[in-house]
Amino acid sequence: MDLLNATLLLPLDIQIDPNSNGLPGIGQLKKIVGASMTVGLVLAVLALIISAIVWALGANSSNPHLAGRGKLGVLVALGAAIVCGASVTLVNFFWNVGQQV
Repeated sequence: MDLLNATLLLPLDIQIDPNSNGLPGIGQLKKIVGASMTVGLVLAVLALIISAIVWALGANSSNPHLAGRGKLGVLVALGAAIVCGASVTLVNFFWNVGQQV
């Protein structure tokens, strides 16, 4: 089969867009995802507070291992907050990139 015949077999114009009313329960699913994001952000704040306390205790007790673990915990908590907060924007960005391919 040559290249010309192979291109004639491919569909030329397919348009599929997200459909927010195609399945029942989409509204409830959006609420669940929003609540999960809220829980994730609250847990990230809690992790940040605990990690900062561990960092302070490690620094004040001359325990470099504990202070290092606290620093790492702070960075992980901040990274988790970034991912939770930016998740919708990131998915929309990559969706738009994928639509341009």
